[in-house]
Amino acid sequence: MGLADKGEKTLFKTSTLQCKGAAMIRSMTGFAAKSGALAPHSWSWDVRAVNGKGLDLRIRVPDWIPGLEAAVRKTASGQIGRGNVTIGLRAVRDEDATGGLTVDEVQLATVLDALGRIETAAMDAGVSLAPSKATDIVTMRGVLAQAAVEDDNEALAKALVTEFVGVLEAFNSMRSAEGAALLAVMTDQLAQIEALTTQAATLAHAREDATAQTLKRNLARVMDNVDGFEPDRIAAELALIAVKADITEEIDRLKAHVTAAKALLEEGGTVGRKLDFLMQEFNREANTLCAKSQDSDLTQVGLALKAVIDQLREQVQNVE
Repeated sequence: MGLADKGEKTLFKTSTLQCKGAAMIRSMTGFAAKSGALAPHSWSWDVRAVNGKGLDLRIRVPDWIPGLEAAVRKTASGQIGRGNVTIGLRAVRDEDATGGLTVDEVQLATVLDALGRIETAAMDAGVSLAPSKATDIVTMRGVLAQAAVEDDNEALAKALVTEFVGVLEAFNSMRSAEGAALLAVMTDQLAQIEALTTQAATLAHAREDATAQTLKRNLARVMDNVDGFEPDRIAAELALIAVKADITEEIDRLKAHVTAAKALLEEGGTVGRKLDFLMQEFNREANTLCAKSQDSDLTQVGLALKAVIDQLREQVQNVE
């Protein structure tokens, strides 16, 4: 039964290994490489990844090892959630590898028979020959031969997959280290967004009286200069103006988004897509806040919010 016939159940048992431990975010970018050997073969693995919207696995392994690509794909897809990942294997056979010298019994018998007949003929002819030596016989063509080493591709495949799991562990370790650095940066940026949101709420509350007085003055000016307007119509327009200037909902949603982002970072794992979607919501609320501000100080806070949100979005693009 060949390697492909046996399937993955026993041959690739080690490929089911998963990264254990507390959940954490990981960067999509990473690199790892490792070399190994199983006579007469030697090899080198390398895994590298860059950012991507989904998981794109590009696997380059020798096609003369049956079942290897399928096992590698299964193992990788079980440990990598997102990114453009390239997996390469270079395997070579030592052409000088031999199994030692062997005696070709058939050829040896033929040679000895020929020597016997030659010696008999020489004796009959009265010719004296020196005794034959073993060293003379082994140098004759075909008596000694190099034993061929039979390749065990099944054992080779097992060794390759086992080592590939180790390469993936190193690869994920690097991505986890980068993820820890990303977490620190994003946590700080979320704290800035939270502080700016609180500042915006304080400024919005402080301007309420001033806004009300401005509306009253404008209303009085309008009433003094126009005739025939319906009071209900004017009240409705004023209510619409007040709603357009109110940023309470934007503040509440920004606070909710901060809470959601913190929860995702604490949850860990493959949360990059969720965070990416949340960044769109952050940006939408910040834009609306700036559009409604009607106050220079509040506008400055809104612009600062947009800047920090954009910085956070750039970091999120790296999260698996």
